[in-house]
Amino acid sequence: MTIALLSGLRHLSGRRALLAALGLGALAALALPPLHAVPVLLLAVPGLLALLDGAGSWKRAGMLGFAWGMGHHIVGLYWISHALLTDPWRWGWLVPVAVPGLALPLALYVAAVAVVAWRAPPGWRRWLALAGAWTLAEMLRGVLFTGFSWNLMGSVWAFHPLPLQGAALVGTFGLSLATVLLAGLPALERRAVAAGAGVLLLAAGAGAWRLNQPLPAAPGVNLLLVQGNIQQEAKWREDQRWPIFRRYLDLTRDGVARAPAGVPLAVIWPETASPFLLPNDPDARRYAAESLPPGGVLLAGSVRADWGADGRPERVFNSLSAVGPGGTLLGFYDKTHLVPFGEYMPLRGLIPIRVVQGGLDFSSGPGAVAMTVPGLPAFSPLICYEVIFPGAVVPASRPAWLLNITNDAWFGWSAGPFQHLAAARLRAVEEGLPLARAAQTGVSAVIDAHGAVAARIGLGETGSVLAPLPGALPPTPYSRFGAWIAGVLAAAALAGAMPLRANGSTQRIIFWNSRKS
Repeated sequence: MTIALLSGLRHLSGRRALLAALGLGALAALALPPLHAVPVLLLAVPGLLALLDGAGSWKRAGMLGFAWGMGHHIVGLYWISHALLTDPWRWGWLVPVAVPGLALPLALYVAAVAVVAWRAPPGWRRWLALAGAWTLAEMLRGVLFTGFSWNLMGSVWAFHPLPLQGAALVGTFGLSLATVLLAGLPALERRAVAAGAGVLLLAAGAGAWRLNQPLPAAPGVNLLLVQGNIQQEAKWREDQRWPIFRRYLDLTRDGVARAPAGVPLAVIWPETASPFLLPNDPDARRYAAESLPPGGVLLAGSVRADWGADGRPERVFNSLSAVGPGGTLLGFYDKTHLVPFGEYMPLRGLIPIRVVQGGLDFSSGPGAVAMTVPGLPAFSPLICYEVIFPGAVVPASRPAWLLNITNDAWFGWSAGPFQHLAAARLRAVEEGLPLARAAQTGVSAVIDAHGAVAARIGLGETGSVLAPLPGALPPTPYSRFGAWIAGVLAAAALAGAMPLRANGSTQRIIFWNSRKS
């Protein structure tokens, strides 16, 4: 059946081929979190290869890749429109435009991948070229135009720690390379499929062995994640400031009452959880500190402002504040990697609308740090989607854990929060570090260095969860070498797929040697 279907796809032309590519890309998105329907890739990827086999030119191949990418990213990122529905009277008209508008530049990467793959000979060489080009394109997507490493192909395995263990060696980009290679095998002969099944079994065995290795001892610190479950529509209303603040204080007190005495405690609130500017407001910090146990520390998301001489804010930052006994400000971290259109308006003056709330764009912080707070092991703070970028979550001075605070209320009840959580799990495995994640509406979780979820609060729930901070593993190969391993493997796949053609350089070399003899 698969052979007949692929043969039919090779003979499609015109609009029918483009519609088939669009549908195959949409089908592939079902493999992403939260569905993780990974087997659909065994049709979606070979289907793209079959369509490329029938493409008569590189332009046609690019169009087919673009259609596949549009289907994939529209379905994978449909939840973006929910952010606009938090203020439907102002931004509802953008809903039909926003998701295709974001999918379009992402689909251009897939178009480029398709052109590269088409230039390789059909068969196993085109299969290699597709996987190598796909992986290199994902790497470029993470850095060009501020980067957007959301929904990398390797994230399809984030349904369980077992298939994630390879990320400690090759990172998520390496998992993407392996995923495209394995998914494309039905386009080859049956022996290739059998070999792929054997590789999967070996990888599963290696993953099981790694999971069975005990984690180092925990550092003796408890974490209290507080999830207020505040909907985005109510978040910045003036009449809701005290009720929201009081909810976080009450949830904190309830959680602290369950915490054992004598063990250091870090209370963690999500991104911008405090409606008051904690770094600038001593009274708010003092109220917050009253809910802490002796020696406890609050790590809370809050806006921070630099004030001008006229009493107006000159710059605002999306920050994490550390509050100690008596409301002492122990330190803060300013978000570095800002979200275009969400936290600042790119091309200001050229775009006639302003989606960012407030009159000021957020300013960027100085970069990744290992934050030190009395009583806690050093940690790397990551605000919102800073956690989605492989290799960019740990500063030069390696911390003991990662802390991700986020406001996923923008995403509503959709795939978005689960995709964000999957990215966080992958960062923990890549770096061999535990990760604590506090989300405004969920999913909040404590994740160990193997990527296993040790404690969580579900999406849409209100409450707190208490868990010990897990121990950190020694630096992984990925934490030492970053994306170089996956990059070299992808480049090798691409090089192996592009031999010298008989009617090109090789033919000229043979002719030259025959003249000399």
